[in-house]
Amino acid sequence: MTVGLAAFDRWCVCLEFGATVLSSVLLWFRRDLRLADNPALEAAIYSGKPLICAYIHAPLEEAPWAPGAASLSWLHHSLAALDESLRERGQALRLFKGSSLAVLERLVHTSGVEQVFWNRVYEPALIARDQSIKAALRGRGIEVHSFNGTLLHEPWEIKTGSGTPYRVFTPYWRNCRERLRLAEPSSAPRVMPPAPEVASNVALDSLALLPKLAWDRGFYGPERQPGERGAQITLNAFTDDALARYKEGRDRPDLRLTSRLSSALRFGEISASAVSHRLLAHAEASGSSGLLAQVEGFVRELGWRDFSYHLLYHYPAITDANLNPQFDKFAWAWGPSDELVRWQRGRTGIPIVDAGMRELWQTGFMHNRVRMIVASLLTKNMGIHWLEGARWFWDTLTDADLASNTQGWQWSAGSGADAQPYFRIFNPVTQGEKFDPSGEYVRRYIPELARVPLKNLHSPWTAPRSTHPDYPEPLLELKSSRERALAAYQLMRAASPQAK
Repeated sequence: MTVGLAAFDRWCVCLEFGATVLSSVLLWFRRDLRLADNPALEAAIYSGKPLICAYIHAPLEEAPWAPGAASLSWLHHSLAALDESLRERGQALRLFKGSSLAVLERLVHTSGVEQVFWNRVYEPALIARDQSIKAALRGRGIEVHSFNGTLLHEPWEIKTGSGTPYRVFTPYWRNCRERLRLAEPSSAPRVMPPAPEVASNVALDSLALLPKLAWDRGFYGPERQPGERGAQITLNAFTDDALARYKEGRDRPDLRLTSRLSSALRFGEISASAVSHRLLAHAEASGSSGLLAQVEGFVRELGWRDFSYHLLYHYPAITDANLNPQFDKFAWAWGPSDELVRWQRGRTGIPIVDAGMRELWQTGFMHNRVRMIVASLLTKNMGIHWLEGARWFWDTLTDADLASNTQGWQWSAGSGADAQPYFRIFNPVTQGEKFDPSGEYVRRYIPELARVPLKNLHSPWTAPRSTHPDYPEPLLELKSSRERALAAYQLMRAASPQAK
């Protein structure tokens, strides 16, 4: 399906018959940095009026979870890619910074904006902001239209039989899957209405999104490029090379069998519904029930993403507080420490953990299985509060997503909805041996272990020290730290009325 031509033709007809087009409409880009399958863009074009495409950089409006350094780097390149795509169609992305409401009101006053279109965002601070902006603009007689351009199902759509939010994923997804209706994604418009004159927009570099030192240069590559085209390249590679083995291989960090679409989804360079439609259509066209099962497994993971937003919407305090109040009595460690710094820098002396933390620092990404392993070590063996880990991930992941990051850390710590039980503590040695059996992942990021035999690779302290003189000794003993964590858990349960 191609959009844009009909609406553009309507605009041209207005001019041909002498109509004066005095008003304009504004599309406010946010987490939807794409032209295809963008419902707010489609509606804006369909208005038939001159169109302003705007992005407003207002990180303070997202406090206390303003974007981190790695995601800002990705954002810079994604905005540049979107502007390039718009210019190919006779448009441009107008950039602004400061108060979103002040910018929008200025554009209403100076550019004759009569309608504003956007796709919804779901973080607590931004929901409140958008409600305030919508009320203010409508109070001035401006039409405001918002859409779902992000999720398979919006957070308020799925409820239990009693009308309450879900706190367990399996029944939530069962309900979602029964309701899932995927329309064919619309194509990017080939032409777009021109923009009126817009004053006071700023240059991309003035947003200062890139780090002063180019520590982000390892983030990008042929199959990891910000922008809508990059998202399509990544999706194509996943479909062609990895999809057929996804369910069996998604836990293997040594193999490229995951989609690597998390950053593209976080910035809306591609939509979850478009990805699902594409993969399901591909499986159905193949006639392979096995491939369809692989796709179903992947779409279920997109369902986890929706579930995270469902929880964040209904329990907005979980970004900073335990969803399970029992854990308010847990004896977490807080604040800076040598142990926390060693974990952050990939110097714990535990290979699968250090490989993951170095992958994160070097690439802005970490394999999902390894995210669970490093989180388990931090919150359980090390006894450090999950918020310390959540904040580090927030600053270093290009796919830093408030809903998914919060849900992932609370799940790992045992304090969230449908969480991993606290007493399930990952053994990083056995996890490494199971999911990195050849040691390729560990050796990729820890060259100090190049001479350690494979049988000792995931527990190098069992090999002669001469094989790894530059690699640190483990910062803790796994068995005793596990026992200490379980003892702390029992103390918490004894102190908690809910446990009695």
